[in-house]
Amino acid sequence: MQYIDKIFKLHHLLHNHRLPVSGKTIEEELQCSRATRERIIRDMRDFLGAPITYDNSRRGYHYDQHDAFYPYELPGLWFNAGELQALLACQHLLAELTPGILKDEINQLKVRLDKLLTQAPGTSKPALNKVKILHQGQRHYDNAYFMCIAAALFDNKRLKIEYHARSDDKTTLRQVSPQTLVRYRDNWYLDAWCHARNELRSFSIDRIQQVILVDSPVELIEPEQLQNHFAESYGIFSGEPEHVAILNFSSIRARWVADEQWHPKQKSQWLEDGRFQLQIPFKHDQELLMDILKYGADVEVVAPASLVAAIKSKVWKMMELYGCSEDR
Repeated sequence: MQYIDKIFKLHHLLHNHRLPVSGKTIEEELQCSRATRERIIRDMRDFLGAPITYDNSRRGYHYDQHDAFYPYELPGLWFNAGELQALLACQHLLAELTPGILKDEINQLKVRLDKLLTQAPGTSKPALNKVKILHQGQRHYDNAYFMCIAAALFDNKRLKIEYHARSDDKTTLRQVSPQTLVRYRDNWYLDAWCHARNELRSFSIDRIQQVILVDSPVELIEPEQLQNHFAESYGIFSGEPEHVAILNFSSIRARWVADEQWHPKQKSQWLEDGRFQLQIPFKHDQELLMDILKYGADVEVVAPASLVAAIKSKVWKMMELYGCSEDR
């Protein structure tokens, strides 16, 4: 029986017995020694505020009925030492993954978890500095706006946002019904129903310049519809796929790509010459182009023709930029 289970057992004994419980009975029920029994009672008094008293006349322990918190109940959440360590590690990863988000709340949670771990005999805090998350391309956003958006999402509230789109460098004011917060490639996005466009849209949180809660009914979309809209095509761009990209990676680069998932519905196969072929459904090619180009000569775009043409155009522009000629 773990230490935390013994605390639960003792609480159950004291809570359900009309008369004081003897030390011998406690030791038998908890399957522990006298020293362990005394330590459990001491810890419950000191750390949990349990009003445990000893009745000399009846030679047993009980909860003090005259205590201000009688009838006493244990705090709501309990974990064993391993679960506490795992929870503390998750808290650390959350703080590393999204620095600045819920900073005060996360710090308060850490303090409480640290305290609980120190109370669990034979355990120590995990060496969290041995876990590191490196960020790349993370864009800055207003934390107050993020908190307002998150609150609206969980409370099913509509928002009025001022949004500056990078695509056309224009700022628009629109009302949206938040559906999902998405963490994608180190940045946050809001999937929402746009009441101005009457369709689902994705908004980059760092481009939202103003947020106001609106006292109007929210438009909630069924999870299946959200999944079909946002998860079918490649990358952050939404919509029903219209093309399938066929990419042949060199045998060397295939050592990495063969173990990667670019899309949940991708298809792949090894070619006879040792290359690795990947087939990916997509609608818009902007993000796919960037991912293909970073592999340089280690990938060949086979289809569709429109994607091949787009890659050729990018390569020609790069050659012109660096003063290269066709016959090098």
